[in-house]
Amino acid sequence: MALHRLFHLSSLLRSAVSVTLRRNIGLSAVVFNKARDLDPVQKLFLDKIREYNAKSKTAGGVFEAGPAYQKNLTEEMTKLQRLYGGGDLTKFPQFKFPGEFETLKSC
Repeated sequence: MALHRLFHLSSLLRSAVSVTLRRNIGLSAVVFNKARDLDPVQKLFLDKIREYNAKSKTAGGVFEAGPAYQKNLTEEMTKLQRLYGGGDLTKFPQFKFPGEFETLKSC
């Protein structure tokens, strides 16, 4: 009986150590990959995205957007306002449900 418990405890300890080692190896692999230099193509891609992001922030919108883009944007916004009843399409709509919440509060 005692030998059976010892084997059972040994099995539990072995599985706990196994799980811990797998987690640590998985974590260290992620850390190692982040610390390692990127592939040159990935690095170039990320650098271009960061550069475009910085230029877009300084431009206050879409970077290198010409008059044709602005014309197309205003035409599409006008079309959407006509289709969906106007309003400011650059903001998230506010939904109001009068009476619905009072019914739920009384429950």
